[in-house]
Amino acid sequence: MLSKNDNALLTRVGPGTLMGELIRHFWLPALQEEEVAVPDGAPVRLRLLGEDLVAFRDTQGRVGIVEARCAHRRAGLFFGRNEEGGLRCAYHGWKYDVTGQCVELPTEPRATNFRERIRITAYPSEVRGGVVWIYMGSPDLAPALPDFEFNRLPRAHRVVTKRLQQSNWAQAAEGGIDSSHLSYLHDSKTDTSRTYLRMDRHPVFDVKEIDHGLMITARRNADPGQYYWRINRFLPPFYTLPPTTQGRKGWSPGTYKIDAWVPIDDENTWNWAFVANPDQPYSEPEREAFGARDGFAGPLDEHYRPLLNRDNDYQIDRERQKNVSFSGIEGVPNQDAAMQESMGPIVDRTRENLGNSDLGIVHFRRLMLRLAGDLADGRSPHAAANAAVYNVRPAEVLLPDSVPVLQGAADLLRGSASETGN
Repeated sequence: MLSKNDNALLTRVGPGTLMGELIRHFWLPALQEEEVAVPDGAPVRLRLLGEDLVAFRDTQGRVGIVEARCAHRRAGLFFGRNEEGGLRCAYHGWKYDVTGQCVELPTEPRATNFRERIRITAYPSEVRGGVVWIYMGSPDLAPALPDFEFNRLPRAHRVVTKRLQQSNWAQAAEGGIDSSHLSYLHDSKTDTSRTYLRMDRHPVFDVKEIDHGLMITARRNADPGQYYWRINRFLPPFYTLPPTTQGRKGWSPGTYKIDAWVPIDDENTWNWAFVANPDQPYSEPEREAFGARDGFAGPLDEHYRPLLNRDNDYQIDRERQKNVSFSGIEGVPNQDAAMQESMGPIVDRTRENLGNSDLGIVHFRRLMLRLAGDLADGRSPHAAANAAVYNVRPAEVLLPDSVPVLQGAADLLRGSASETGN
């Protein structure tokens, strides 16, 4: 368990908080590219790390992400006009470019230089891999974008989704680290891909800090003389790489997934899923199934909130729970969200009782609290500046019990070489 003070340090992410400042040292997924696909299209509301923002694509195709309110009388820029290279406030016509600089002040005398002194907060953004990325930290410390393999794959080899989760980012990320719940929460009599998860429901865990992140292995007994291994990763500040169970319905061989648990504020999180297959392209029906609002992440409403949510008890079916599904809730993401949201917006970790199966979660908390402490002492996180750290994959593998897992799975855990050789 954590102390009350450490729990607050881990979970509070708004401006001025230590964890919030740590996360601001990294590039963050902000929007799907499709949300701001059209130049001079409608602005999009965005909230990250407790800050209200507005995103827009200008006439030249540049994406701007700026604070949500005009510098004049603080009217909301979501209601503004995106036109002629900038976002114009609907109240008095003050206009801002993608850097936040005011470029027109139609209500003020033309002879003054007042316009030059007006600027709103704007954050750098880059579009890659179907994602609009944002950097909210000090401009002097901006790192390269993380070298995720999916960012370099052709569009046909990757799918990006996101969904709202109504809980703190840390308890959501901990669900992505936890491998023992797979034998219970997600089990279903209709799922034929979980043989080894059912054979041994008591995995043995090992955690190593490697490449500025965590390597979390879960070993289960399998056929005589063999172990079934699941190798998960945690990469700062909020990425989990749970291995995909081979044979899972709808998942082609070679597919893997990366989850990002991006803090909206202290009590809400964006769960991003980056699904990739470096070996073969997805068919268009597969892409649609993964990416649609009623596909892998869904069903979702127009604001990316799941239709199965805490307000309707995730439409739990007690009859299915008795006879078919361990949880009675449809869909793996919905099952996870139900458990993590049921803890409350911020779980009280002083009342937990952790066991051996929680080893990965313990190491995750220690790592993030240590990185926050390092930042307080003036040391920036190394992972933020090392793009190559992110060029990795999770793995699921069956090995002879005499073969060390990191040796037997070495080729599965590496991403493909980038253009820079990483």
